[in-house]
Amino acid sequence: MALVVQKYGGTSVANPERIKAVAQRVAQRKRAGDDLVVVLSARSGDTDRLIALGREISPKPDAREMDVLLATGEQMTIALLAMALKDVGLDAISMTGYQAGIITNRSYSSARINWIETLPIMEKIHEGKIVVVAGFQGYDDEGNITTLGRGGSDTTAVALAAALGADICEIYTDVEGVFTTDPNVYSKARKLEKISYIEMLEMASMGAKVLHLRSVEFGMKYHVPIMVLSSFTDAPGTLVTKEDAEMEKVVVSGITYSKNEARITITNVPDAPGMAARVFKAISDARVNLDLIVQGSGSIPGRANISFTVPKTDYDKTIKIAEQVAREMDAGQVHSNPHIAKISVIGLGMRSHSGVASKMFETLARENINLKMISTSEIKISCIIDEKYTELAVRVLHDAFQLDKAPNERVEIQEEK
Repeated sequence: MALVVQKYGGTSVANPERIKAVAQRVAQRKRAGDDLVVVLSARSGDTDRLIALGREISPKPDAREMDVLLATGEQMTIALLAMALKDVGLDAISMTGYQAGIITNRSYSSARINWIETLPIMEKIHEGKIVVVAGFQGYDDEGNITTLGRGGSDTTAVALAAALGADICEIYTDVEGVFTTDPNVYSKARKLEKISYIEMLEMASMGAKVLHLRSVEFGMKYHVPIMVLSSFTDAPGTLVTKEDAEMEKVVVSGITYSKNEARITITNVPDAPGMAARVFKAISDARVNLDLIVQGSGSIPGRANISFTVPKTDYDKTIKIAEQVAREMDAGQVHSNPHIAKISVIGLGMRSHSGVASKMFETLARENINLKMISTSEIKISCIIDEKYTELAVRVLHDAFQLDKAPNERVEIQEEK
């Protein structure tokens, strides 16, 4: 007997037929002898509809009341699944984030889990019940309902698995696991049998949408094995787990991309201490997340150009801030480009292998793809390119690193001399 936390996403519970299919899958696992906590998202599209409804009532809806509204999406699905499980002869109970003891801070719409009071769930498990928990939500120390932001149900599931000491956390989606790249972009993408937490963190932060970033952080911190599976098939999934020697031998594990990028350059900034800090403090104060940052020489002696990328959703706001700061510092013009993409090559083996960067750059150069910015770390190389070349870049890099082949079938990348 194992304690298993399962999470089902919005497409997995999109309609009554899908909810009944999930009930059958859960029932099969329960009858095999496992204890189960099942975390659900709202039905596909429901959260967007609730957001639109709130904005119909108010152009700037109150943050607390929006969280109360959005939390109803998951409450609907947990009640429906509990009904379906009872109809197939199993004892189940639905629990909201409040009832499940998920305690957060008070950052409405983007709350963080502080701790989980596990007693309410453990009592129901000991009674033999399947516990169906609303993902994406919790409550603060004054009892206000809070939500965790997009992808928050993944975080709920992994946090519960950590708090309960579960044997595994299974994340069921509409894909069969983690692939070497987006299979919708390249048909030669290959499903990975397993991947390390740190590689999955990089892939999630660089644009892969299989797992939410914070859920992987929880998994890595508390050593929770995470299995990514499809709720539509019985195919084996991908295990996200700690590093091992076998993983270290694989130089490159995957290619990710993100089109949610915009590039901004402030030209001829005075090249003096504190100038960059002044630029980025103004942007940080506006709660805009910076990604890649590059500083180079300006066209005037003693001046520098500062380029950086921000989420495309913050592009207009950041342009205004950059122009204001440029005027205050007597800098030059502000140039921008919202039509860019970020391409990343990720792999644990890059730590001890120096040939990856040159292979990446040479591959893109053969396709006349210009690199606008470059960022590197121990297990990642990212490049900013024109958005129109995104799919081409993904395909040629996937081929160059032979990611369609199993690791033992690849030709070794030559080390740089």
